[in-house]
Amino acid sequence: MGIVWTILIGLVVGVIAKFLHPGKDSMGFLATVLLGVSGSFLAGMLGQAMGWYQAGEGAGFVASVVVAVVLLAIYGRLRDKSPQ
Repeated sequence: MGIVWTILIGLVVGVIAKFLHPGKDSMGFLATVLLGVSGSFLAGMLGQAMGWYQAGEGAGFVASVVVAVVLLAIYGRLRDKSPQ
């Protein structure tokens, strides 16, 4: 059940990040979930390593959204630079 919960939280984080990030992002469902899961993973590792919060705290969710927005901005920059 833990993997399903991780995917659901990743989806919520990814959707919130896409909502907060300005501009058009043509990402599908799977990419949105991966964005959210990646943001959650990186925020969790960084926040716990720095001692800002423990696993399961609300600050981890907020940090996950912030990191997912940063990842979305990086993705947008890389996508714009690639030849089409």
